[in-house]
Amino acid sequence: MGIAGAALGAVATTVAVDRLTATRSVRREALAALDAAGPYGTLRGTPGTATAEDGTELYYEIDEVGGGPADGAYDRPADDGAGGPVTEPLAPRLPPPAVPAPRTPGAPGRLARLLRPASGTARRPPPTVVFCHGYCLSQDVWHFQRAALRGAVRAVYWDQRGHGRSASGRLPEPVGIPLLARDLKAVLDAAVPEGPVVLVGHSMGGMTVMALAEQYPDYVASRVAGIALLGTSAGRMAEVGYGLPPSAARALRKLLPGVVRALGSRQGLVDAGRRAAGELYGGVVRRYAFGRPEQVDPGVARFAERLLESVPMDVVAGFYPAFGEHDTTGALPVLAGLAHDLPVLVLAGGKDLVTPPEHSERIAEVLPGAEHTVLPDAGHLLLLEAPREVNDRLGALLARSIPFHEPAV
Repeated sequence: MGIAGAALGAVATTVAVDRLTATRSVRREALAALDAAGPYGTLRGTPGTATAEDGTELYYEIDEVGGGPADGAYDRPADDGAGGPVTEPLAPRLPPPAVPAPRTPGAPGRLARLLRPASGTARRPPPTVVFCHGYCLSQDVWHFQRAALRGAVRAVYWDQRGHGRSASGRLPEPVGIPLLARDLKAVLDAAVPEGPVVLVGHSMGGMTVMALAEQYPDYVASRVAGIALLGTSAGRMAEVGYGLPPSAARALRKLLPGVVRALGSRQGLVDAGRRAAGELYGGVVRRYAFGRPEQVDPGVARFAERLLESVPMDVVAGFYPAFGEHDTTGALPVLAGLAHDLPVLVLAGGKDLVTPPEHSERIAEVLPGAEHTVLPDAGHLLLLEAPREVNDRLGALLARSIPFHEPAV
């Protein structure tokens, strides 16, 4: 949440920065090279749409078990140096780039072995894994997780309303998290009409998952086989200081709602500001997206910047006020009541300035049976910054969520 707000604040106050045409031209060329070389966000599945309660069309894609790459794409096996194969990200059939495409951490081969039944047991129908992305992102932010799981499990990736390929509909003011939970239920009904489900949510997506549990406890009790909450919060977002001194944080919290609201109908101004702010805008994104931005691959950092830029300003403005009101603490007792047999992963970045790790700690305190892990050097976009660690923990959660039984004699 704070990534978009802080970046917009930088845009609003630095429209006059970086006026030198040559400097802007060099930056444009550098960004274009990164966009061409990086395959991030190119994975595609079988498309579908669900209809929300207000008629908004919600876009999703399904990767099936054992499914091959989409038409016009390919898989390239490689060795990750850790004793197992890695599948590099899918990419369109284009001439080879000037530099090798980066490898994707989190090998499908390793995950497939982890999810394989033990000798002497048989597996019941495995769950479908449904991924819920965060504010100002899209389903493509799960690129590394999607590459690692591709073909090993049935997975659904969807775009929240107004994000990615989903329609905006007539956005209420604000767009509350309870509405997003009902959107998720519509996607589940359309894409996973039967069988067990594992819900994975990052940031706003985690809030959406918790709100689903609060509104549909019977569904969670009967259908959900596991939950992963990554870099998220159950409430008290108005207290977040974004890594600033207390006085500056208070000023920012007062300033940002008005700035975001004012820019909500000025997409052209925002685009001009982003261009003018140049590297400053990218620097703000990197600071709030990653725990150690200087060590993040430039292509990954640029990918995060593109995701944030892709969301229309009226959507940013429509969603932003909801986070100050967000409170899904009522969902936690529902999950706690199921904790004895519902695997739950609570994962946080130790350097997350947007949903600080103490927010995950508060969730884990109410769910004593949950696996609570903090990745000490990761920031808010831990799924892009630390994909191997995230994938390993998601793989372990999925292994716990798949029911096994002794074969009938």
